[in-house]
Amino acid sequence: MATSILQDLKGLRVQVIHPPDAAGLALVEHLRRIGCSCETTWPLPDAINPSAVVVLVSIEQENRDKILSLFRPVEPSDPALIAVVTYEDPSTLQVVLECGALAVIERPIRPFGLLTNLTIARALWLERQNASKRIRKLERKLAGNNRILRAKNILMETQGLSEQDAYENIRRQAMAKRVPMDDLASAIINAHELLTFKDMRD
Repeated sequence: MATSILQDLKGLRVQVIHPPDAAGLALVEHLRRIGCSCETTWPLPDAINPSAVVVLVSIEQENRDKILSLFRPVEPSDPALIAVVTYEDPSTLQVVLECGALAVIERPIRPFGLLTNLTIARALWLERQNASKRIRKLERKLAGNNRILRAKNILMETQGLSEQDAYENIRRQAMAKRVPMDDLASAIINAHELLTFKDMRD
């Protein structure tokens, strides 16, 4: 995985939100030397470039509210964020934590450590992506199980089936129709709700 991340840095789209001073110019120079494709932005924009995969932002106390409005809340699809700081005082670190930075680069900018922090940020971002996918998969599975449970209860109530027979009924119908069990469960629920609504109107 580490090798693929390092290879991935070549041509990586990076947005650098930093004043065009000596530190900002040095940062862009080092990133381009690594092989990244850099876009520089200053002052702080109203939105992040959607094509950016990594964003480096200068953390300044006077820009705290604007920085937090740009990066909070953190969404799984957001680019990997790296904070660029001058001081390690509590107020600066608080902004770093609140904006969801995955790595920190200190000024004055030096080549040593930049590649490491860039790699760490990308690795953590990929882990966050994978975790988000796992969570969505589990949520879909849980929602499907809940639909099957509700459909099973409907069959038990309306047809007088046992819990096992109701489950087997859903499973057999799903296999016969070649659809997932939770899709069939949704159809049973929708049909039941439609009939219930019709009975209430009659």
